Amino acid sequence: MSDTTKFVLSEKQIPDAWTNVVPYLPTPPPPPLHPGTHQPLGPQDLAPIFPMALIEQEVSTQPEIDIPGEVLDIYRLWRPTPLFRARRLEQALGTPAHIYYKYEGVSPAGSHKPNTAVPQAYYNKKAGMRRISTETGAGQWGSALALACRLFGLDCTVYMVKVSYQQKPYRRSLMRAWGAEVYASPSEHTQAGHKMLAADPDSAGSLGMAISEAVEDAATHADTNYSLGSVLNHVLLHQSVIGIEAQKQMALAGERPEVVIGCFGGGSNFGGIALPYAIETLKGGPKTRLLAVEPLACPSLTKGVYAYDFGDTAQMTPLLRMYTLGHDFMPPGIHAGGLRYHGAAPLLSHMLAEGLIEARAVPQVPVFEAAVLFARCEGILPAPEAAHAIRAAIDEALAAREEGRARTILFCLSGHGHFDLGSYDTFFDGKLLDYEHPAEAIARAMQTLPRV
Repeated sequence: MSDTTKFVLSEKQIPDAWTNVVPYLPTPPPPPLHPGTHQPLGPQDLAPIFPMALIEQEVSTQPEIDIPGEVLDIYRLWRPTPLFRARRLEQALGTPAHIYYKYEGVSPAGSHKPNTAVPQAYYNKKAGMRRISTETGAGQWGSALALACRLFGLDCTVYMVKVSYQQKPYRRSLMRAWGAEVYASPSEHTQAGHKMLAADPDSAGSLGMAISEAVEDAATHADTNYSLGSVLNHVLLHQSVIGIEAQKQMALAGERPEVVIGCFGGGSNFGGIALPYAIETLKGGPKTRLLAVEPLACPSLTKGVYAYDFGDTAQMTPLLRMYTLGHDFMPPGIHAGGLRYHGAAPLLSHMLAEGLIEARAVPQVPVFEAAVLFARCEGILPAPEAAHAIRAAIDEALAAREEGRARTILFCLSGHGHFDLGSYDTFFDGKLLDYEHPAEAIARAMQTLPRV
């Protein structure tokens, strides 16, 4: 075991291929279905809004896919990202556990999201697109795609969930600095948004609503494609660079984790840190616990139903077999805006149903308590989303203290909280409230699930 606190790879050690868990799974994930026919989708069904290269990655069963040189050139702006041992946090907790974190907040956009935004912009540029439309919850994805589009000379339109548009104005400013158009969703810019506002003029919006607007925008403009920052297989594939690097860095530390933790909204950063370890286990290597941590206010993995559902409110997307709270789900305005999605990545949902990963839901106030403790010990102010992983890592370390044995913990610190200071002020002023999504609301939502 090393006494070092920071573990850094050389630029030559940036992964040159993404790794794919699908070929190693005991059973294949259920396919996405056409929303009209309920038959498995073919590549041409997705061609109106995605470039063919991404569609091929979405359905790929290849164990590895090479990263294009143009993408690697941009990755080098911030990759490899550092891995740290949180020694001061360990001391503050009085735990024998060893806590490590992979820090993705060093990217220009301040989160893990550029890992997939860059290749998605690259493949769309190669396909001859002029513009990309997308949605964003708290703004991490929107800002990452705005940056990637700028680097490849593409226009970018972002539909930002209205409550986050109001809560997080500086993420909005960041997107505009990189040239993106940003609309508060639901908006009057699309037919879907117009209908949503007609039904509820005061709607705070949801990711499902914003997805509807972005998909409609892409489907009605021949020079525009749609881009998604989480949930889909090709997104998880691109994010695997996180876990591949972490495995090399943990080897430098002379340890391997018993548990790997990531916050969970749609699944991108959790998949990025966890899936390379899942592959290791599925290939016959040592077993690692893989723990996804979501908000109690939006508990798709822990309280949702594993069923086919739409990915958006207006029912424009394919049907995905996933853990879902229902496509009509209206989340509360919790401060971890990036985790307010009604569904979950179908690939990770399948793995949860098969017992290959674990899930835990945590309330908002203890999450912020963990975030502040971490900042005071380690110096990095985490994004509220990433703080869910910190909460679970602390709980695992406290359990190790109770057991009186060492435990090696690795979590993904997916981004910094520099644009979330208003949320921290709410916490410091004692105005942050816990919220648990009521069971009766979930039951009502289940009544509108498509009959498949």
